[in-house]
Amino acid sequence: MTPAPAPEVLKAPLVVEFPFTRSLGPVQSAFLTGLRERTVLGVRTAGGRVLVPPVEYDPDTAAELRDLVEVAPTGTVTTWAWNPAPRRGQPLPTPFAWALVRLDGADTALLHALDAPGPDAVRTGMRVRVRWAEEREGSITDIACFEPYDGPATQEPSPHEQEFADPVTGIVAPARLDYTYAPGRAQSRYLAALAGQKTVGERCPSCRKVYVPPRGACPTCGVATDEQVEVGPGGTVTTFCIVNIKARNLDIDVPYVYAHIALDGADLALHGRIGGIPYDQVRMGLRVTPVWTEGGRYPDHYRPTGEPDADYDTYKELL
Repeated sequence: MTPAPAPEVLKAPLVVEFPFTRSLGPVQSAFLTGLRERTVLGVRTAGGRVLVPPVEYDPDTAAELRDLVEVAPTGTVTTWAWNPAPRRGQPLPTPFAWALVRLDGADTALLHALDAPGPDAVRTGMRVRVRWAEEREGSITDIACFEPYDGPATQEPSPHEQEFADPVTGIVAPARLDYTYAPGRAQSRYLAALAGQKTVGERCPSCRKVYVPPRGACPTCGVATDEQVEVGPGGTVTTFCIVNIKARNLDIDVPYVYAHIALDGADLALHGRIGGIPYDQVRMGLRVTPVWTEGGRYPDHYRPTGEPDADYDTYKELL
């Protein structure tokens, strides 16, 4: 008997990305504004230690810190690690060292990139200096990187009056996660069916519930599921929300409705956008059917069927 061919292993690159916006207190504002002006600031604790980067509270006593001092743009490498393959968004496009640098006048080290021709050119204790970015805007990237430096310490910490024109008061930090997703057997079957404009779930052999999307196992009974069941195409809106904030890179006008939809024959509601009806007329119990675009691998949205609304008792267990 010829064995069945192994199913195709599906995988896809996925990205989760959003901008994180935060305001700055007086210490962080002064530090980032100083970088814009090619000045490195630290903060002095009651015990006399100078912390760079500065913090707003003493890590030992939790006392509030406001005594800003200027330190030198030169320093000493305290430890390092070589980065042979820089990733997207890192300081340098060519291999470099991540280094902890204790700037002259500081008692703590600052983490940043060190530009060097290779790992043999880097050592603990080597002298380095800041290489400033040509265009500076008030962020840690105003330090383009560190570079080797032959000179001695250039200055002791000196008081700073924190007087800058147009201080930086907030920053936007992009958060991004790149990863590759590989679905298992159950979801691979589900995706293959969607490509044919069908929706399939899997039935639990014990409780007989049909789960869509299938998970490969029943979340209630804990047993494997293998029996495929086609559901829908029609379904019922069980609950919904009105979206009023437009997402970046999503070409949908707001407001719009995103809903939980219980497809006919399924015992688990899935997510879908509701279209073809004013957003303020969407309601629980609304009967809907999927709308596919040409070449689409999943429904673009769901629209009303024109049927009478479903009775609450028919979907209350799926809320």
